[in-house]
Amino acid sequence: MPDLKVEQPKSLVAIVEERLRNAIVDAEMRLGETLSEEALSEALGVSRTPVREALARLQLQGLVTIVPKKGTFVFAPTEEDVAELCVFRYMLETQALRECMSKARAAALAAMNDALAAMEATQASGTRRDYARADTIFHEVFFQHCGNRYLGNAYRGVSGRVAALRTHLSVPLEGEQERSMAEHRLMVEAFAAGRLADLDSILHRHIMRAWDAYADVLRSGGSPT
Repeated sequence: MPDLKVEQPKSLVAIVEERLRNAIVDAEMRLGETLSEEALSEALGVSRTPVREALARLQLQGLVTIVPKKGTFVFAPTEEDVAELCVFRYMLETQALRECMSKARAAALAAMNDALAAMEATQASGTRRDYARADTIFHEVFFQHCGNRYLGNAYRGVSGRVAALRTHLSVPLEGEQERSMAEHRLMVEAFAAGRLADLDSILHRHIMRAWDAYADVLRSGGSPT
């Protein structure tokens, strides 16, 4: 029997969810910003029902906070939230890299090199937000080739917040792209050489530096973009 599956068009809710998710991740919206269903429905040209359902989905992803009788807001993590997220992310990524090394080393390395080339291209001709998107794709490679769907599912549960913090932090900070690019090159070199201890060290430094940058903003009384 041939494959008779047909492509189903995205529902309106899925389209609205994707657009709002991208707006948060790409820093079109500020962390902690108030989200009005009415204003969003007007801006998107849809009724309030798909907006409300999309916001509920984004709440499950940790990108939106809905407070009864107060309103809906873009997530605004505390220092403790970011610290816990960074530790969890580090645990997931290091284990995923170990799985990649043992199960699909060549494929993972090729994908990492492709992602690294895309990052370098955005440095030359793209915007800082383009770089942040390419950075996100680089880290997704670990889970695409780790061969463990549970690791992948765990990462997808926090990937929106990770990507959003990356954009909100790396876009405004001078010199961040250069530091990030150097660390990604070192990661690829260590993976290619099979130096897992070095890779763990580089990744830990890379992830915790994001935590330090966000914490500095909070302690200074400011707010990310």
